[in-house]
Amino acid sequence: MKLSDVQKRLQAPFPAHVVSWKPGVISKDRKRALMLAHIDARAVQDRLDAICPDAWNFEVEVVQGTRLPTVKGRLTILGVTREDIGEAPEGDLGTLKAASSDALKRCAVHFGIGRYLYDLPKQWADWDDAKRSPSQTPELPDWARPDHERTPGGAHLVQAMEQLRYELPEDLDLQREVYKHLKAALSSLHPEPGNGHGRAA
Repeated sequence: MKLSDVQKRLQAPFPAHVVSWKPGVISKDRKRALMLAHIDARAVQDRLDAICPDAWNFEVEVVQGTRLPTVKGRLTILGVTREDIGEAPEGDLGTLKAASSDALKRCAVHFGIGRYLYDLPKQWADWDDAKRSPSQTPELPDWARPDHERTPGGAHLVQAMEQLRYELPEDLDLQREVYKHLKAALSSLHPEPGNGHGRAA
């Protein structure tokens, strides 16, 4: 297997619930924010494990003399290596672990993983400064979703399958949540007969 054989799978959009949003710019009156879509390092690892579990490797090297914790990351997939710098954010999260996660995501972009997120149109949203979050989560455009989310019920099925990835949860409330998503998905795929109109046999 070569990198070119899996390129499209590496570059495919992530399920919408895997994509998070953070403010890039907040207006002076703190009422609007330019929201930026991003994925975390775990999503990158999951993508690599799903496509080439035994054929990728990530290494970091600490960069000395920088104001914030900084590392140089080296991601190798199927024998091809890409490098990039990762920097930790300001504040309590400014650790070498955070810098390593940043480096992994930056290296992954060189392979096309999550690169489409940079092509999203600018999305300004109402900002709740007290909660430090948007009043409403931005929506991804149809082209930035995986194929199965572009069909009726796709998003519900993805959510249910995520919860069923390992086993049916023992918690009754979680079981109800899975059932709710599956029922919503199936209902949108096969609407129940109503208003005197039934499906053909």
